[in-house]
Amino acid sequence: MLLRRARLLRRGPLQDVLVAGGRIAGVGNVDDHAAVSEMIDADGRYVLPGLWDRHVHFEQWAQVRARLPLADAGSASAAARLVAAHIAAHPPATDVAVVGYGFRDALWPDAPGRELLDAQSGAVPVVLISADLHSAWLNTAALRRYGHGDDPTGLLREGAAMGVMAEVGTVSEPVIDMWCGDASSAAAARGVVGIVDMEKPWSLDAWQRRIVNGNRRLRIVSAVWPEHLEDAISRHLHTGGGVDGTYGLLTAGPLKVIIDGSLNTRTAFCHDPYPSVTGAGSEERGVLLVDLDELSRLMVRAKEAGFDCAVHAIGDAANAMVMQAFARSGARGSIEHAQLLVDSDVPRFAELGLIASVQPEHALDDRDVADHYWAGRTARAFPLRSLIDAGAVLVFGSDAPVAPLDPWLAIAAAVHRSRDERPRWHPEQEITVAEALAASMPPGRGGLSMRDGDIADLMVLDGDPFTADPRTLRTMPVAATMVSGNWTHRIGV
Repeated sequence: MLLRRARLLRRGPLQDVLVAGGRIAGVGNVDDHAAVSEMIDADGRYVLPGLWDRHVHFEQWAQVRARLPLADAGSASAAARLVAAHIAAHPPATDVAVVGYGFRDALWPDAPGRELLDAQSGAVPVVLISADLHSAWLNTAALRRYGHGDDPTGLLREGAAMGVMAEVGTVSEPVIDMWCGDASSAAAARGVVGIVDMEKPWSLDAWQRRIVNGNRRLRIVSAVWPEHLEDAISRHLHTGGGVDGTYGLLTAGPLKVIIDGSLNTRTAFCHDPYPSVTGAGSEERGVLLVDLDELSRLMVRAKEAGFDCAVHAIGDAANAMVMQAFARSGARGSIEHAQLLVDSDVPRFAELGLIASVQPEHALDDRDVADHYWAGRTARAFPLRSLIDAGAVLVFGSDAPVAPLDPWLAIAAAVHRSRDERPRWHPEQEITVAEALAASMPPGRGGLSMRDGDIADLMVLDGDPFTADPRTLRTMPVAATMVSGNWTHRIGV
């Protein structure tokens, strides 16, 4: 296949791109067309390496489409009214739970409670999942069904909430595979060629089934959680190791460990206490889910077995502790989120060889919550410019469904730090389009250029990302996406 007259670099000349055997077989002026089976005129469009989302909970993202959206609820009362309207319009079958997703209660004027939800839902079990996936709000019927009937508030956090999420997310294999197929197509339409799937407890076998059954739109790196690490080791897997029979699309990923909570739930573990949080000890500063010794032990075991580590840390105290554990264990890997950092910890990413795996769209989702709960500290929240200047390797993700699986949202958020008419939030931490694009591709790629021998994972754009205004960058039109030389999305090319 020959792509003619493609723009590969900003302000660069138009060039041809030859694709053969799933790889880039030539870049420049390709004169010999005898062996070309298909010739496509890119007509001056940008042809760039395809995008990756380095942090996804894919099954949960696929299920969001079937759930009651709650993102626009500005109060607990408003969320409860949305539930009542949904039940009235779509009466569920007997014993079928209504599941909503996307509420953010940190700044609500009223508190979520089981009685408030009971008044709007009656005997219908209702489970409302927060946007950050760290809390769930249940009515009495749902609390009894899922084993939390004694909870006085109905608002479950962290482990209890995640257990309920796992139960309501259990559907038949054909149904979830169909939803994942639709979500894969939607991702490909945004230029996505690969994801790191952090789904709990382990998505590797499910992806092997899907790929064998024909879902070959994305490359999948499947992370493993601590409860399945020994299983992965017994199967002789390791980070970067391929899985047989999956056309080179599925590899084992890192060990995923969560050590603190989230900002919205006020459970991110911080050096300073949260305002207006009563109590004593660590609850005032968030929660620490895994201590330093246990984390270090897990990381040593992972390192010995050939696994990198991807450790969730949002608060500054959590990030500092994770760096201690990486230094202790000698493990390789990433800190996932790294939302709030002490200034002296920023250069430690480069010193320790750690990847900063961040979700820039969260900066815009969380700016109001951060201004309230991290007042006086937001200059070091999402410090993208500081990380790059300190030599850190930066990669982007969405944490879908916390934010949509769309790398262009992350790119625009990192470049412009605003998505509305308000002033940009800490514009000193903005980065360039080229840097944001590079962070949306695999580490070590060597920039945005394509070279002979590269795997043919690419996208064709119907716009210019380097000159786009904020709105256009967020909605960048993608004309085509290719994985291993095969089109996974194609319109107008």
